Amino acid sequence: MDTLRYEWLPDELSVCRLAADERVPVWLPIRGFTTVTRTDEELSIVCASSAVPTGVRSEHGWTVLKVLGPLPFEAVGILRRLADPLAMAGIPIIAIGTFDTDYVLVKRGQEEAADEVLAASGLLLVST
Repeated sequence: MDTLRYEWLPDELSVCRLAADERVPVWLPIRGFTTVTRTDEELSIVCASSAVPTGVRSEHGWTVLKVLGPLPFEAVGILRRLADPLAMAGIPIIAIGTFDTDYVLVKRGQEEAADEVLAASGLLLVST
């Protein structure tokens, strides 16, 4: 299996929860890692903590690992190669997939522990 390469993106992120019927907010950043997911239960947003207004229900203090891609749609087990070793080390994650690649959020301060675990599993950190 090919060596997966990843990098850490610089922003501190927040995971926000809004009501399912709310409009996508105008305060969303136009640059940097931002994702919006709507379900019947919620409008969930992940974006730079600095953009989140006071009073928005949110969990701050996340950072994001980007798997260097693009990854082919037929690739299998990519997320598992990250999630399994992190879970075994007791590092909680939030996983997000896009058209080109996968992203894994971990709490700030756990990057070094995550790097050690992922290196032991054969993943390669790429400095940017």
